[in-house]
Amino acid sequence: MRGKRYGLGLSLAAGTLAVCGLAFAPAAAAVAPGSATVNADCGTWGGGDATLTATQNGTSATVTINTSAVTAPLAIGKDSLASELKMVKEGGGTVVFKGTKNPAMATGDALEVGPLTGTVASGDTLEAFGGTLKVTAFGFITITCTATAPQSPGPFVFD
Repeated sequence: MRGKRYGLGLSLAAGTLAVCGLAFAPAAAAVAPGSATVNADCGTWGGGDATLTATQNGTSATVTINTSAVTAPLAIGKDSLASELKMVKEGGGTVVFKGTKNPAMATGDALEVGPLTGTVASGDTLEAFGGTLKVTAFGFITITCTATAPQSPGPFVFD
């Protein structure tokens, strides 16, 4: 019986420590707004509204871009697009998000790239207007998009 009480006591102590650890764990960093819409011009590839969704974990951030204004010209395999998003930093400079993440897309599917990864600092305010998105497919087809106006509801502010 003594072994069971001892085991129960250790279990309770471990559980208490785990709960305390969660209570004092640092909160995940946040970006606001979590998503924004921008009108983009992609030249002969088309243009229109695109949704940018941002996340942050410390100094690492990601941006995913979805738009039905630009569609896949051919079937595209998963993680086969090389993408680079340059966003304008308030106060000067740019922050670049890069990656080769994308879902598989059939001919005519809406374009989706990301999450693209980049590095941010606390307080960074980033805007797509004035930056560019370059997406390269099959190593030689490059689509370049630029925003025609500031993103709505506003720039991304990183915590």
